[in-house]
Amino acid sequence: MPALPLAKYGLDSLYLFPYYQSREDYLKATGSEAPAFKPSRQPKYWQDPKAKDSTRRIVVYDQVLAMAENGDPLVGSDGKPFLDILVLQKDEAATVNIPASAANVIGAGVPAVPPPLRALESNEELGFGFGSTVYVHNTDYPFDLGGSFTASDRHMLQAIAKKLGL
Repeated sequence: MPALPLAKYGLDSLYLFPYYQSREDYLKATGSEAPAFKPSRQPKYWQDPKAKDSTRRIVVYDQVLAMAENGDPLVGSDGKPFLDILVLQKDEAATVNIPASAANVIGAGVPAVPPPLRALESNEELGFGFGSTVYVHNTDYPFDLGGSFTASDRHMLQAIAKKLGL
């Protein structure tokens, strides 16, 4: 899927597989009850239906948001979020692990397994929004960064700073 014709959009627009917010969402979308939550595994709100048919024991996803152990997105050397790989056992990749909606479910308080993403297009970049949320910026559609500076002003200032060694 190509970049969206918007300046800024959510990371969820890059998801390769449906993301189920709850067990109820999974039931509505699939018509089946979600498998029982396993507290020994991280919560996982997506599934790769083709993973179970793999002839290999593991599945490698080339594009997931790089996350710290606490679930926060990692920051690259350029100050932006970045992508990493994810390796899962094929049985884990093929199933969800969604905790019940009830509070204080053992094992539900750990960060969820990040969903695989499609590759970024050449005109897309990741950025941080309010509260360290990650968004996708389509560079073909500059957005106002607030105040009197535009995105093109910012790029020009960055180029000048780079040339000056700042």
